[in-house]
Amino acid sequence: MKRLFITAIILCICLFGMAQNANSIIPKPAFISYPHSPEPFVLNSNQPIFYEATYELQAQYLQENIAKQTGIVLSLKKRIDLNNESAVGIYLVPIKPFNQPAEKYELNVNRQNIAIQYHDLRGLINGIQSFLQLMPIGQFNVVKISPIHIEDYPRFPYRGMHLDVVRHIFPVSYIKKYIDYLAFHKFNTFHWHLTDDQGWRIEMNAYPKLNTIGSYRNETLIGHFKESPAQYDGTRYGGFYTKAEINEIVQYAAIRAITVIPEIDIPGHSRAAIAAYPELSTKPDTIWNVATTWGMYNRQNNVLAPKPATFKFLEKVFDEVVALFPSPYIHVGGDECSKIWWKQDPATQVFMKQKGLKNETALQTYFIEFIANHLKSKGKQTIGWHEINEGDLDTSTIVMNWGTEKQAIEAASKGFNVINTPGKPFYFDHYQSLDPKDSLAIHGYNPLEAVYNYNPIPAAIIQKGLSNKIIGGQANVWTEYMGNEKKVDYMIFPRMTALSETLWSIPEKKNYVDFLKRIEQTAIPRYLFWNSSWFKDYAKWDLSKLPK
Repeated sequence: MKRLFITAIILCICLFGMAQNANSIIPKPAFISYPHSPEPFVLNSNQPIFYEATYELQAQYLQENIAKQTGIVLSLKKRIDLNNESAVGIYLVPIKPFNQPAEKYELNVNRQNIAIQYHDLRGLINGIQSFLQLMPIGQFNVVKISPIHIEDYPRFPYRGMHLDVVRHIFPVSYIKKYIDYLAFHKFNTFHWHLTDDQGWRIEMNAYPKLNTIGSYRNETLIGHFKESPAQYDGTRYGGFYTKAEINEIVQYAAIRAITVIPEIDIPGHSRAAIAAYPELSTKPDTIWNVATTWGMYNRQNNVLAPKPATFKFLEKVFDEVVALFPSPYIHVGGDECSKIWWKQDPATQVFMKQKGLKNETALQTYFIEFIANHLKSKGKQTIGWHEINEGDLDTSTIVMNWGTEKQAIEAASKGFNVINTPGKPFYFDHYQSLDPKDSLAIHGYNPLEAVYNYNPIPAAIIQKGLSNKIIGGQANVWTEYMGNEKKVDYMIFPRMTALSETLWSIPEKKNYVDFLKRIEQTAIPRYLFWNSSWFKDYAKWDLSKLPK
C-alpha cells in the first residue's frame, strides 16, 4: 500500500508541473503585480499559440522551447482579431507603438489565457524568455501558472556578449548555443571576433589565401604566455566558418532578435592576414607565419602597411563582410596597434609625409577613417575599440571602451557614443577566484559580485552630464585559455547572468543577495538543462577577497 502511494506521488509529479514564481526571473523585471484571482491558467497540449503572421518563426521558436522544456507540444494558429477570439491559449499580441520603449513587453496570465504583448520583435523575444523562465523544467502533461502581470523593458539599448573564435574556434552548434544563452538572458547583440594574429576565421573569395594559409597556425601555446621557456603542442590548428555557415548562424540569431556584429581587426592584430599576403606588410619580402603565441603588442610585427594594395584589400574584404551580415554595425577593431613597425618602415614614413600625417597615431586614424567611410557608403556604422579615439576621428563612429572610466570620459566628452566594456570587471577571461588551483585564465580577478555591482554609467560620467553618451555595455570573452566549449561555459557562467541584470535592470531594482537566490532558483537549473558547466564557488569568491 505504501509503495502504491509513493508511485502515485511520483506519477503526479510527472504529470503536473507548477510554474516558477515571477520574482525569480533574471534579469529583474521593471514591474510585477499579482491579480486577485487565485485561479491558475492550466497549460496542456490541447491549447494553441495564436500569432501574427509576421512573427510565425518566433511562434515556432516558442512552441519548440515549450516542448523541449516541458514535453508539452502546442499547436500554432494565425491570430485574426483578439477581440473576437475566446479560445484558451497563448496569445502573441502587438502593443500599439505610441510612446512605448524599445524592446518593451507585457506578460499577462489569467485563468482564460496567456498574453505576451510586445512593442517590437525584440520585445516579443524578451516576453517569451520571461514566460519560459516561469515554466518548470521536466516532462509534464499539465503545467499550472498563477495569474501575473509583468511590464518590462531594458535600461540600455545595447546589451552585448563577445566571443573570440580566433585563439580557439568553436563549432557552429556551439555558436548557436551561445546565441541561445544570449537570448535567454535578454541580450540583443552577439559581437563575433573573427580575425586576429592567430587566425582568420571567415571565408573570403577575393583573397583565398586568408583561408588556405591565414586560417591555420603551426602550433598552439601550452600554459601561460608569460611562462619561460614557452612550450608549444606541435599540432597544426585552425579552420574557418564558410559563408553558408555564417548565413545559417545569422538567420538563427535573427529569429531570436540577436544582432550579429562581425569584427575584422585592423590595422594591427593582422598577422594572419600578412602571413597570407606578405605584400600587405611593412616588410613585403619577409615570410610571415600565423602567430602561435598570445600577447603580440610590440613583440612581433602584425600591422598592415599603408599602400594601395592594402586599401584595395580592405575594401574587398569588408565588401564581403557587409554582404554576409545585415547588422547596421561593423566592428573594425583598431586596438593595440603597434606603431613601432610603422616607425621603422621608410615606405610608411613617405606615405605619412605625402598625406600630411604628423605621427603614427594619425596614421592609425587614417586607416579607421578610410574603412569607416567605405562602410558608411554601404549603409553601415563603424564600431572600434577605444584606441581609435587616440586621434582626431569623426564622432559618427561608436567607441567600445575596454579601458577605464578615463577612456570612457574622453570618448564621451568628444561626442562619441560609447559602449562600456571595461576590463575590470567585464573581461570574462579574467579569473573568477584567487584560488591558485583554478582553471587557467589571462590575469586579474573579476568575481561575480564585481560584475553585478558595476554601473556602466560611472559616477564621473554622470557628474559631467554625459550619461546619454553611454548606450550600453558588453562582456568580452577572449579565448586564449578556453580550448573547448566547457571551458567557455565555466568562464562565462554565472557572470553572464549577472551582466544581463546589470545591463537590463535599473540600479534601484538590483539587490545582490536577492540575485544570489535567483541564481539558485533560476540560473543553475537552466545551466543543468543546457548541459553547461559553470563556476560553482561564485558565492565564496566576492569583493571582500580583493587584495588590499
